Amino acid sequence: MTTTTKKPQLIHGPVAKTLLILTIPMIIGMVGIVAFNLVDTFFVGQLGTQELAALSFTFPIIMVIGSLAMGIGTGASAVISQAIGRGDHNKVQRLTTDSLILSFLLVAFFVAFGMLTIEPLFRLLGAEPKIIPLIREYMVIWYPGVLFLIIPMVGNNAIRATGDTKTPSAIMLVAVVVNIILDPLLIFGLGPFPMLGLEGAAIATVVSRAITLVVALWVLYYRDRMMTFELPAPKELIDSWKSILYIGLPVAGTRLLTPVAMGVIYTLVASYGHEAVAAFGVGIRIEFFAMAVVLALSAVIGPFVGQNWGARRFDRVNQGVKYSNVFSLAWGVAMFTMLALAARPIASLFNDDPQVISIIMLYLWIVPIGYALFGVFLISTMILNVLNKPIPAAVLMVIQMFGLYIPLAYAGSYLFGLTGIFAAIVLAYSLSGIASYFVLKRMLAIGG
Repeated sequence: MTTTTKKPQLIHGPVAKTLLILTIPMIIGMVGIVAFNLVDTFFVGQLGTQELAALSFTFPIIMVIGSLAMGIGTGASAVISQAIGRGDHNKVQRLTTDSLILSFLLVAFFVAFGMLTIEPLFRLLGAEPKIIPLIREYMVIWYPGVLFLIIPMVGNNAIRATGDTKTPSAIMLVAVVVNIILDPLLIFGLGPFPMLGLEGAAIATVVSRAITLVVALWVLYYRDRMMTFELPAPKELIDSWKSILYIGLPVAGTRLLTPVAMGVIYTLVASYGHEAVAAFGVGIRIEFFAMAVVLALSAVIGPFVGQNWGARRFDRVNQGVKYSNVFSLAWGVAMFTMLALAARPIASLFNDDPQVISIIMLYLWIVPIGYALFGVFLISTMILNVLNKPIPAAVLMVIQMFGLYIPLAYAGSYLFGLTGIFAAIVLAYSLSGIASYFVLKRMLAIGG
């Protein structure tokens, strides 16, 4: 019996309990990912507002690369989970290995492209001349470390496809702990370490991510036997890539819309000064933290739906969708209440500039109103991808970003300033969440 067949069976047992068992470890991992970014933001914020603004400007680029990795990872997870549902272990090994090869090719491109375009790209995003050198300090170290970001992300998605959410979460937590230890040492020069500022933050990130690469590959090859060094026939390799990219390309393409749209919004926010950019960057990171539980649920609903769809357990798929949406709505309301009430102490953690604090507070009073329906959107689009319906998911993403987010942000900025931009985010989240619910409902009715 292979290791893969010993993984939790997602096609049996109470649906709610199964999702809970899968989600709890994933929540820990997601909180770890968000904590990773918040730790960087917290320590860099102590260096000053300009350094915090520089780190905030890097966020759209980091999202671009993360989106591409997530696209490949989602495509791999979808086809691997269905292969597991069919009991085809050889196919599982082939798909896992080929997804990692594809990831490596992506890394090579981004390292070359990124290093050549740092200054013009960030000028395009609206960075002031005095911020550009600080951005360069960070990115010349971060770009070569892309290898340690992309491959573990894809590898962790492959592990989750088996129903194992504990191991990917543990891998993420290792990175968080290492980052928490290294950040203050390298940023501020504690003890024998030199004070490196933003360079120190980048080094801490690369080192901690490198550890996750080693651990993820060890798990995939030695423990789970999900990799093979057997050379595939060219046709077999291309077939694997086609099946992964059939889902992965629309996912990556639509996820790329988020950083592209964020780049547009950053340019808009930058017109209000680098204090606004710094505050907006903090707000986005707090949002990821607040939505970590729903992000965890959206990550595990994919393997759950994939295995049950492959086993033709459509009743369990429908139950899983229902439970996930109800939970997302309740969680969104709870997060809005908490963030609105605790806006000032939360904002004060990241910077001592009164203007930055006031803008962070404004963000936390407005944007979380849309979290409940944004959770429904995340879950619905993930399920559509797993059901081999990437085009409807892609259309929903395009509408959210370019039909709602950007036009409403420009209109809101013109009419109400920063308040209008934040209100536009709420409207985009809410309307796209409602639309995604009805699209998924229709697709399930047709497919099941």
